[in-house]
Amino acid sequence: MSALVMGALPELRFEPSPKRVRAVAGGETWADTNAAMVVWEPGRIVPGYAVPESDLDAALLPAGPAPAATAHPVRVDAGGPTALDPRSPFSVRTTPGESLSLRRGSRVLDGAGFRPDDPDLAGYVVLDFGAFDQWFEEDDQVFGHTRDPFKRIDVRSTSRRVTVAVDGVVLADSTRARLLFETHLPTRTYFPREDVRQDALVPSDTTSTCAYKGPARYWSAHVDDQLLRNLAWSIEQPLSDGVEVTDRIAFFDERVDVTVDGKPRPRPVSPWS
Repeated sequence: MSALVMGALPELRFEPSPKRVRAVAGGETWADTNAAMVVWEPGRIVPGYAVPESDLDAALLPAGPAPAATAHPVRVDAGGPTALDPRSPFSVRTTPGESLSLRRGSRVLDGAGFRPDDPDLAGYVVLDFGAFDQWFEEDDQVFGHTRDPFKRIDVRSTSRRVTVAVDGVVLADSTRARLLFETHLPTRTYFPREDVRQDALVPSDTTSTCAYKGPARYWSAHVDDQLLRNLAWSIEQPLSDGVEVTDRIAFFDERVDVTVDGKPRPRPVSPWS
């Protein structure tokens, strides 16, 4: 099934949403709809919201020339297709259509809309999530990017012994870890802090926001004479899908050596490889 889904990555895909969706900027609601579409432009693994033009409280104007934008293609898994990760700006286009600006009063959101040349999306405008200050699904604010209705996260406790090491230096060793399984992503191991070499970790200034689990802070690790930047992260103020791993520490398996019950686990291929 995963191969089937990833095989459709080069196509323009969309799914009606049953949720009321609102986009807010400057304290004003620019879009308010009960007929949103979740849209994946070709090559994008993270979707966006498209709304009917009739549900926009803004004038639509042709967008000015977009600044040079860099696409960030990444390998989602070994042997699979490349995808554009969320660092790829909204202005990177992979399907024909018209770039639009939105104007409300004296304020203009330049290039914040896109009208695809697809008859099934006639009358719809895809909106740039990052151009707005707040997004709401029903009355709950959503963060980071549009949530994928086909994404699932499961967290399971494990008594298997899991270790993390770099160059033979053990950074975590636990039989009390929690495994987080997320669609299309490597399994992540969240360790109790007591089972992590916290004396080897130093806080990083790097942060990120997961639309499902919430904001993350990052940790670098001192190993011998090396400082391995942003090797691990923790979630301290979780959204609903991150509650079970609150305050635990996870490592990028792509950059460390992991064993499970003494058996090495291969390093995954992912956008973080």
